Amino acid sequence: MLFTRLSDDLFRPLASPSRAFNAALLLHLHAKIFADIVEPLRKSELIAEIGDFSAAFSQSDIADDETTPVDPVERRSAIYRRLLDAGWLVERRERYLPVVEFDPEARILIEELARLDRGENRSYGGAVLEVLGSLESAISNPTDRSEALVNAAKASRAFLGHLRSLAGSMRKVEERILREDDQRAAFRLYFDEFVARHLVSDYRTLHTRLNPFRFRSGIVREAGRALRDALTIRALSEAGLREGRAPDLAAAERAVRGDLAEILGVFEGLDRHLDAVADIVARLERRIAAALRYMDHRDSDRIERVAAALRALGAAGPSLADAPAPPVSLTRAPIGDSHLYAPRLARRAILSEPLPEIRLDPAVEAFIAAKDAFRQRVAVTEERMVGFVEGKLGSAPAIRGSQIPVTDVDDFVVFQRLREIDVLFDGALGERYRLSRLEGRVSNGWLDCPDFLLERAEG
Repeated sequence: MLFTRLSDDLFRPLASPSRAFNAALLLHLHAKIFADIVEPLRKSELIAEIGDFSAAFSQSDIADDETTPVDPVERRSAIYRRLLDAGWLVERRERYLPVVEFDPEARILIEELARLDRGENRSYGGAVLEVLGSLESAISNPTDRSEALVNAAKASRAFLGHLRSLAGSMRKVEERILREDDQRAAFRLYFDEFVARHLVSDYRTLHTRLNPFRFRSGIVREAGRALRDALTIRALSEAGLREGRAPDLAAAERAVRGDLAEILGVFEGLDRHLDAVADIVARLERRIAAALRYMDHRDSDRIERVAAALRALGAAGPSLADAPAPPVSLTRAPIGDSHLYAPRLARRAILSEPLPEIRLDPAVEAFIAAKDAFRQRVAVTEERMVGFVEGKLGSAPAIRGSQIPVTDVDDFVVFQRLREIDVLFDGALGERYRLSRLEGRVSNGWLDCPDFLLERAEG
């Protein structure tokens, strides 16, 4: 874990009274000073950079306590010592010169803090297309691009985490709005934090014509098809084993099925997360609409005029019996359904069919077993080569290539590699056997090649 490797005092500068200055200084050193250099920086140069950066800050911003020096020269050394003692910087000597660089573990943390400071936005379309592209690449070429499946699973997890953080951020803003007593401040929070930050930058992309989730069905289809294809699973597993991502074939196959199932589960279960976000949006819209409806100031003059008109109407008595019918009905409200506030419609459920149970075809299993047997039969291993040579040599110290009988395909597979015995397997058999070229040729009905002498090495 990262925190088991970090210094115990690493966060002390970020929790001190001067934490704003310390954070700004660390980000400045990471982005400007240590960003492009390969070699460690001289201590004198780093202290000078700290002095230049701190010149724009007041003493109250920099000081942690009364012991922080006021003199700029002494103060920059104190700031350097503060970061060095906390574990952010590492000092060592190169040819009698003190040099400084970021602590390796602390650099990982400052890179994440810099990413948070930049406020990187997540593109829904980019995330979904990344998963789809990686998944299609892995399935179309499982032998060479099996790593793309791992990347697709990672991108799916990151995308799901972003959706969860979107709902959590919206709930947090909703609680702040509901706790606000001042309606002006509540509306400012609603439009600045909720609408501008979430509805416009994130949530709006889910309800546009170019909805990034239009690729969702393709991801579900490709992942489900791969899970049902035993040959694709086998090819991805063998590639994972070959590339060292699993200790054996069974573990590699479990990892492949796990990644595919994770991708499928993420994109089949998105509706729950999107419904949670839609509920928060609808709930806040209703609250804001109600607040706007009841916050209007009452027009006392208009009320008095209406009351006076009603009193005059009552005093007129039966003289209104012959009055013409008014053009506006007094028994039905002059507002129809089209004028009423309508909540956001629920999203139509995406129809999906359950995945069938995976039953491996015996013919497919037999084909895979036949392929494995074929690979083993044509593979020349060190043990197989030694067994063949010792069987042909017997008690003799040497044997010519033209004297070695080749009776079947298995003998031919090994015989054709005998002329490379001194370099095969990284030269492992070069100390045991010695090979020399001879005049004449070997022609045994299987192979026609120059003759050679194979003998045991002395000692």
